[in-house]
Amino acid sequence: MPLKPGELDLGTTIIAAEFKDGVVMGADTRATMGSYISTRNANKITQLHEKIHLCRSGSSSDTQAISDIVKYYLQLYSIVNEEPTTLTAAELMRELNYNNKEVLSAAFIVAGWDKHSGGNVYILPLGGTLHKAPFAITGSGSTYIYGYCDSLYRKNMEKEEALNFLKNALALAMSRDGSSGGSIRMAVITEEGVERLYIHNKDIPEYNDLEN
Repeated sequence: MPLKPGELDLGTTIIAAEFKDGVVMGADTRATMGSYISTRNANKITQLHEKIHLCRSGSSSDTQAISDIVKYYLQLYSIVNEEPTTLTAAELMRELNYNNKEVLSAAFIVAGWDKHSGGNVYILPLGGTLHKAPFAITGSGSTYIYGYCDSLYRKNMEKEEALNFLKNALALAMSRDGSSGGSIRMAVITEEGVERLYIHNKDIPEYNDLEN
């Protein structure tokens, strides 16, 4: 059904976390229009620069437009400066998001690796504020997993631990939130580069059978 005036469509679950060697990012693949599932295989993880990505939540058109603008500015920046940092990308995103907060329905997680500070995660909720955190979650499914993430996240996790943490958190959110679903896409960003992973719906663990 169509959204009511003033109602926001933020149906998704996105998450990112720092680990020992960089950051991991993850998102479900369901895209909705009100109560209608428009696709079960959306890609909500977008590359902004070589080792900087973001997860998108909110209006697809809004988040894609902002992502394209920031990607363009980062390309220009890297021509006349050194490679941009994750914070540079997050600040650009914050500027655009805040200055257009009255017309945008968009929330982001920006994460990446750079030589100055290693792996970093930044969250930009609705309204355009910017917060650095060891892990970040947002979207409609995030309300179901704050306690899980707070209790199980720990600093300096190994890569496999971090991937398992994200997979289980997303599986829990997808099992409870009607707007999150489909499969899981993940990205691992380290000094060596970016590794993309895809977990098919049939391979996602049930909420009562999670791997430790």
